[in-house]
Amino acid sequence: MFEQNAALYPSLALTWKKLSKPNEIEERVESIKSMLGSMNDGEISISPYDTAWVALVEDVHYRSGLPQFPSSLHWIANNQLPDGSWGDREIFSAHDRLLNTLACVIALKSWDLHPDKCEKGMAFFKENIGKLANENPEHMPIGFEVAFPSLLEKARNINLEVPDNSPVLQEIYARRDLKLTRIPRDIMHKVPTTLLHSLEGMPGLDWEKLLKLQSRDGSFLFSPSSTAFALMETKDHKALKYLTKAVHRFNGGVPNVYPVDLFEHLWVADRLQRLGISRFFEAEIKECVDYVHRHWTEKGICWARNSEVQDIDDTAMGFRLLRLHGHEVSADVFWNFKKGEEFFCFVGQSTQAVTGMYNLHRASQLLFPGEKILEDAKDFSLRFLREKQASHQLLDKWIITKDLPGEVGYSLDVPWYASLPRVETRFYIEQYGGRNDVWIGKTLYRMSHVNNNEYLELAKLDYNLCQALHSIEWHNLQKWYTDCRLEDYGLNRRSLLLSYFLATANIFEPERADERLAWAKTAALIQTITSYFDEENTPYELRRAFVYAFKRNSNVNVPDYLINAR
Repeated sequence: MFEQNAALYPSLALTWKKLSKPNEIEERVESIKSMLGSMNDGEISISPYDTAWVALVEDVHYRSGLPQFPSSLHWIANNQLPDGSWGDREIFSAHDRLLNTLACVIALKSWDLHPDKCEKGMAFFKENIGKLANENPEHMPIGFEVAFPSLLEKARNINLEVPDNSPVLQEIYARRDLKLTRIPRDIMHKVPTTLLHSLEGMPGLDWEKLLKLQSRDGSFLFSPSSTAFALMETKDHKALKYLTKAVHRFNGGVPNVYPVDLFEHLWVADRLQRLGISRFFEAEIKECVDYVHRHWTEKGICWARNSEVQDIDDTAMGFRLLRLHGHEVSADVFWNFKKGEEFFCFVGQSTQAVTGMYNLHRASQLLFPGEKILEDAKDFSLRFLREKQASHQLLDKWIITKDLPGEVGYSLDVPWYASLPRVETRFYIEQYGGRNDVWIGKTLYRMSHVNNNEYLELAKLDYNLCQALHSIEWHNLQKWYTDCRLEDYGLNRRSLLLSYFLATANIFEPERADERLAWAKTAALIQTITSYFDEENTPYELRRAFVYAFKRNSNVNVPDYLINAR
């Protein structure tokens, strides 16, 4: 592809050699295609916290003193960090490190394994527990206020020395009590709610009722830790099957949520489009969108297929991509996420997520006349995001990303209908954090198919190549402007530049140079003719001569009223 364009534009060939090694873009495209071809239930990093809960499961066949998943204990033993903690190696979050570390120490001590690692882990825990007071509450892991008190109690039961009372712990207990009152206990036993994701933090459950709310794959809302706790309490064979599959899939460890297939398919398509490299992966993006369409429901979707709990974030992203790709989807799906004048992500949520409202705002702009629910969604999300922006609170509880304020700011300042593709790409290349973007679940986690440097490097290479070609085209367009003496007819260089910019911002691909230049030249000529005929000082004879010359040099039949126009 690029060699052909280089042949058409000789100076591009030299520029291309300066920009990159031969075939580097093609090589990167093929590498990414190979990665996307392996998408299944989702590529996601391992959670030490969830792995610890799985490691605690005793042999379900009643062979006393044996773990059901010894490979999970091996994973814990092999993945302690040098400072004694467990968690994400590249980013420090006290919430994340303390939760993971205490869970892993409990798992090892419960099986009387690796006392040295337990001692080192508890030393880290005691040294860093005070840092919770200075943590940003927006970045608290999901369900931390329920999970952490449960771990503290479990630690005391096996004689681990943990803090008993402190202001920061009292605040966490208060958050737990508030969360548990938002969804009454009788409701959580009757209908699927987000509390199914955090059962390990709640005593006194009615398992006969809860087993009726089990997901099709045997999990409890796709949470390995919640499902591990359920398996301990019930010995349920479907829960065992789910965990066995997850442990095998991740070689002993398990992620904080699994599967994440819809989440991965949606965000992969979104990232490729916003980075301006979607044209290289049209078949893969179509497969992603079609996959989402196959699992779409009138109630919406969540991060995994076949879920009885839906969320507004995945639903909004899915709605937007499905409409953009020509699928018929009803806006009525958003009535499921409205209560009174407000929209929510989950029933019983304690705080509103910025990214959830950001994606709702993006989706709400793809509305047809009469879709009141989208008008309401647009007004609510716009107001919410503007308030967060004004108070400098554009942090999110689901992701730690490079420049969320920049992403939200662009969306608020430039409506979808006015956003030029290449301008959006230029901004997003700066905003996209690549592999450094970290998601927040029960623990911090990474999605390698969604956030990686391969996408970013390809986007930069492609953008620079296109810019090099556009620079050459602009140089040649100015020469055309001079040779045709368009300035004499009233067209200035700024108008010429605007014509080329609009064409390039929409049709930027190297292989579409003819379309781009036709757009720019046509727009420039229209402005030239308009300016020439609007100029009061242009004599009638010159106007008449212009029309005759145009008629003589084209196949267009010019009406007599134009020839005689004064």
